[in-house]
Amino acid sequence: SDEDMEAIDGYLGVDRGVVSIATTSEGDNWTSSEIDKRRLWYQKRRDILQSVGTRSAKRALKRLSGKQKRFQRDTNHTITGRIAGKAKARNSAIVLEDLSGIRERTTVRRQQRARHSNWSFYQLRQFIEYKALIAGVPVIKVNPAYTSQTCSKCGHCDRKNRNGSDFKCKECGHAMDADRNAARNIAAKGAVNSPNRR
Repeated sequence: SDEDMEAIDGYLGVDRGVVSIATTSEGDNWTSSEIDKRRLWYQKRRDILQSVGTRSAKRALKRLSGKQKRFQRDTNHTITGRIAGKAKARNSAIVLEDLSGIRERTTVRRQQRARHSNWSFYQLRQFIEYKALIAGVPVIKVNPAYTSQTCSKCGHCDRKNRNGSDFKCKECGHAMDADRNAARNIAAKGAVNSPNRR
């Protein structure tokens, strides 16, 4: 609500990515390395069961799929609970990129495609919005254009600024984790777009 927006003191940007599931503008980071280990294990089990093709293998495949979804859901619950809790403690609004159609609009390396499509960005966003609502924390959605290519310090935008998980500005030399740099840009866009802006 407008009243909630008037009471806030800051903006917590959240970048949802491929290497990291979520990174905040304050530096909190949830990497997907543990997720990757689980995903690869599930993938191998799926491949084996699919190659067997028996009725009992198909039942096992269904059980496996359910376990993977539960693990993903539990991880998303943990991450989003911490994000909403931090925003409430800091009296901040949560700022998210509007990632409608993320799979169609993002390009990822071949080896990252499986984990990119295998992780539920939509569920993560849903959980953040739901937990923010319960906590009375406003959520602002911003245009994701150029957040990963723009320097959060000087504002210089260049595709070459980002190299994988590293960010180094070609203009001012500012260097930091690429996801955190993007999260800072997301927070800044939230401040600009906020109806609370003075």
